[in-house]
Amino acid sequence: MKHEETTRRILTIPNLLSFFRLCLIPVFAWLYCVQKEYIWTGIVLVISGLTDTADGLIARHFHMTSDLGKVLDPVADKLTQAAMLACLLTRFPLMAVPLAIMVVKEIFMAITGLLVIRKTGSVFGADWHGKVTTWLIYAMMVLHLFWYNIPEGVSRLLIGICAAMLLLSFALYGIHHIRTLRGTQTEK
Repeated sequence: MKHEETTRRILTIPNLLSFFRLCLIPVFAWLYCVQKEYIWTGIVLVISGLTDTADGLIARHFHMTSDLGKVLDPVADKLTQAAMLACLLTRFPLMAVPLAIMVVKEIFMAITGLLVIRKTGSVFGADWHGKVTTWLIYAMMVLHLFWYNIPEGVSRLLIGICAAMLLLSFALYGIHHIRTLRGTQTEK
């Protein structure tokens, strides 16, 4: 299959996994907020995280990358993370910090990302810092779910690490997008 045909595919296993992750959001929100089933919420979140890892591995290994997947995967990630952070905010008010940073970052990334696509015709995939940030946020959320009586100091430390990594990732993506828009950086 030609490269252009593969990047325009819609119905791929990785895209179906991303869509599945989107479907899990109301499930874990209901489990957490309505049922107060924190362990089951954590299990659903772990399943979501594993499908996130699987879709990336499958996409690269079996050459199933697509432009839709490059957009759908991070959207599923960010909506999952934002929804879970919002749920956790009901018990841990400091979750407002990474949630606020994430919202501002993603609005900026959406606007500049669309401008980059318009200028270059390319959809950029995630960089290392985006992947590390995603894993740290998932780990922090899962720990807060499974460790019901997490000490406040540990909670603050984990939230602080995630907030710092979000800021670093925001800065690095921002620099990349601005350089691309100015024409001072080549495609990845």
